[in-house]
Amino acid sequence: MSARSPEPRAGRTKGLVVDLSKAGRTKIRYPAELLRDDGVRVTVRAPWAAPGVRDFGFVRFEPGDVFTEHYWRDRWFAVKEVRTGDGGLKGWYCDITRPAVLENGVLAVEDLDLDLWVSADGSTVLRLDEDEFAGSGLAGRDPAAAGAAAAALDELERLARTEGLTTLLG
Repeated sequence: MSARSPEPRAGRTKGLVVDLSKAGRTKIRYPAELLRDDGVRVTVRAPWAAPGVRDFGFVRFEPGDVFTEHYWRDRWFAVKEVRTGDGGLKGWYCDITRPAVLENGVLAVEDLDLDLWVSADGSTVLRLDEDEFAGSGLAGRDPAAAGAAAAALDELERLARTEGLTTLLG
């Protein structure tokens, strides 16, 4: 997938829409504030966009939470720093995705099912939704994308367990 709009957007409009799709359908679409775009990584901030509370057992996302989301045009993942409304760090939720595309004020991201959770203190690192990924059929439809997705999850887990995800975000 080619990366469009490689030019930096800093200094332009501060608002955009994040369009997260899965299997060709929009999963969620929400407004976000553009914090930074260096031509490779796009960083936005948005409040928890889904209705109500989502309790995963290891973390709860709820109204008032704030997500600082980092998307890359050349990497197969997004890293989302999750904080409470009063600024307390909950951790990082990482989506394995195709590289992001920013065009006409819409940041388009395709979710490939795999996820990684890293707690605020780094002591909990969880690989998520590997069964969904296996059942998605991506390996048969697009083996190169499936391989890139699996490699991205491995890379994120390795970083989380060694250097920490903040090394990506500096």
